[in-house]
Amino acid sequence: MNSIKSLSRFIDNINEWVGRGTAWVTLGLVLVVFIDVVMRYLFNISFVFTQELEWHLFGFIFLIGAGYTLLHDGHVRVDIIYQRLGFKGRAWVNFCGVLLFLIPGCIMVITTSWQFAANSFSMLEGSPDPGGIPYRFIIKGCIPAGFTLLLLQGISLGLHSFLQILGIEKSEGGQS
Repeated sequence: MNSIKSLSRFIDNINEWVGRGTAWVTLGLVLVVFIDVVMRYLFNISFVFTQELEWHLFGFIFLIGAGYTLLHDGHVRVDIIYQRLGFKGRAWVNFCGVLLFLIPGCIMVITTSWQFAANSFSMLEGSPDPGGIPYRFIIKGCIPAGFTLLLLQGISLGLHSFLQILGIEKSEGGQS
């Protein structure tokens, strides 16, 4: 059981580290949007590069930060049943959800996006728009990378849930 806990803790630490780094990218996105708004409304100037940078940064934050969000249970839940369940009931829902939905969904996205990203990297794909970002392949590479981080965090959540079902872990945060 210690090896399961160690593996889960290792995955949690990876996504914690990645999430903290992604938070700084969020600050960068806020600055880029602020500059774009000021340039557009005060000087009536707009750049394709700035607009593309906004959605590249947003896509990066969304994709790479998904595992961190799962680690901290930050994904939206609209589930009146889950809220009313006890500790072990929630662990069962999480365990089954990870096995039946999260892991297969992540594997599907990773396997279908891998070649898409590899093709983009092989031709160093850039923006088709004049003045756009010449590195579009980077954001396309974030698709399989982000879903890999989400898959790893799903595995960790499944392991935590399994240990909770067995009564080995006593807290929902993963620490026993």
